[in-house]
Amino acid sequence: QVQLMESGGGSALTGGSLRLSCQVSGLIWNTYCMAWFRQSPGKEREGIGTIDSVGYTTSADSMKDRFTISKDNDANTVYLEMNNLKPDDTAVYFCAAVLAYWCSGLETSKYTFWGPGTQVTVSS
Repeated sequence: QVQLMESGGGSALTGGSLRLSCQVSGLIWNTYCMAWFRQSPGKEREGIGTIDSVGYTTSADSMKDRFTISKDNDANTVYLEMNNLKPDDTAVYFCAAVLAYWCSGLETSKYTFWGPGTQVTVSS
């Protein structure tokens, strides 16, 4: 049974930083494309970036200067490092996975497995 569990969300001030984690179990590590998404109230789920089986990352243009995706193969964990946070970053953040060595975009329909999400709230 594939399970994804995000952690590390919480409150931050404008300009602050948070690191989210996504612990993964039930799948063969390094055979999956992993991705981070976020969703604010009343908005569609938005793709942040991906990391593929060999660690190659892609990021949405609007966030690539502040957000970094990485992974720890020994811990079966994917990370999202967020810096210089802004109130507009307030959202529920999700990690997702699809069985694929290489990632092919941030369309939500491409991803099979999702975590329950973790709330990030940024205040000024």
